[in-house]
Amino acid sequence: MAHATSSGQSNDINNEDGKETSSLVVCFGEMLIDFVPTVGGVSLADAPAFKKAPGGAPANVAVGISRLGGSSAFIGKVGADEFGYMLADILKQNNVETSGMRFDTNARTALAFVTLRADGEREFLFFRNPSADMLLQESELDKNILKQARIFHYGSISLIDEPCKSAHLAAMSIAKKSGCILSYDPNLRLALWPSEDAARKGIMDIWDQADVIKISEDEITFLTGGDDPHDDNVVLNKLFHSNLKLLIVTEGSKGCRYYTKEFKGRVAGVKVKPVDTTGAGDAFVSGILYRIASDQTIFQNEKLLRKALYFANMCGAITVTERGAIPALPTKEAILEFLIEAAVI
Repeated sequence: MAHATSSGQSNDINNEDGKETSSLVVCFGEMLIDFVPTVGGVSLADAPAFKKAPGGAPANVAVGISRLGGSSAFIGKVGADEFGYMLADILKQNNVETSGMRFDTNARTALAFVTLRADGEREFLFFRNPSADMLLQESELDKNILKQARIFHYGSISLIDEPCKSAHLAAMSIAKKSGCILSYDPNLRLALWPSEDAARKGIMDIWDQADVIKISEDEITFLTGGDDPHDDNVVLNKLFHSNLKLLIVTEGSKGCRYYTKEFKGRVAGVKVKPVDTTGAGDAFVSGILYRIASDQTIFQNEKLLRKALYFANMCGAITVTERGAIPALPTKEAILEFLIEAAVI
């Protein structure tokens, strides 16, 4: 098991091997290789060369939580190939529990070519036809680790294709029955869905089961069919639901908004000089889930929630100051250093 949260707020129970599991965050979904151009601001066609980087939002979140000193595990499938073994090693090196990982001998690890063009738009080219992550079977789920989780976190890419979709729904069901907090970051990748309507339906079908949802302004516009993402009424009437403990709207460098049954508000972003925005959203999710895992009173205490969201904003901000997602995810020490620097200036 990964090393557990060092937060003094948790009252965790130790299991037989002396490691804490009751603050465990289990992340479910895809892990893949991103190929990123060696120079910035070019289209994929114009890129002179590519550098490989580990990717996949759920895996990034698992690493982010572990880096902060939390306890995390990853459930998903990669190919029984060099890239798949490399990804498993990266998780292990970052103290992420990998007993829920599976290796497919018939399909390759997914690849994605990603570039940030000069106009600031990201361009994606995916190689998933089909890739190993899409082929995770319900029978391959590590049920024990799901039952140990305090939080079960997932996206929507694992809902696109069978058999992974059925495995995803089954994992949610096991986690829910075990009293787990369900955390959802839709992480819309339109290019992977058969159509816009399929994406909207697929993402919204499981919407009302989540306890915590993190969504971007672009995703609000997409899911509501073009409504104003800044309008509280749009968010509250169309996206908030009775089972939700917390809905977070991220606004990039501007910070985030939060909505619970009792209160709503904004937490300003942290100013930094951006180098690469890859992984910033995943770092933010790591930050907030790390805090929720160690203290669930956050949902009822607005002051605590605001502190936790400021912490999450800092995680996102520090990540954009370095290239790549996983290499840039901050440790607690990095956050402390960042705070001291900010105070001195």
